[in-house]
Amino acid sequence: MSSARGSFEVNIEPEPPYLEDGGVKLNLNRVEKQYSGDMVGSARAHMLAAYTTTPGSAGYVAIEHFSGTVNGKSGSLALQHSGTMDRGEASLTVTVVPDSGTGELAGIAGTLELNSEEAGHTYVFEYELA
Repeated sequence: MSSARGSFEVNIEPEPPYLEDGGVKLNLNRVEKQYSGDMVGSARAHMLAAYTTTPGSAGYVAIEHFSGTVNGKSGSLALQHSGTMDRGEASLTVTVVPDSGTGELAGIAGTLELNSEEAGHTYVFEYELA
């Protein structure tokens, strides 16, 4: 298993909610990221989010497309996100979509851990290449 570490900048553009019913609000967000460190490149994603009236409770799913290099190997890959907030307790899983790697990243599999702190956003990507 190999790993890649670094930071990323993120810009999220929310669209107006397209459904509000019984305290649940759904909206779509456009996301753009710039990765630096062991992953260098850009990513675009669409995120579907559900918000509730309970503070700190929400959920989201997203598909992200990364294009650039991972530890010097160039190509692209798709990442699938699934995240929840349960009254402030966060849970997030981000995995490489099987067979989505291209170029030197063909055959890549793994998981991406994202961290957000006051100092900025960081990632740890644990992966293997077939």
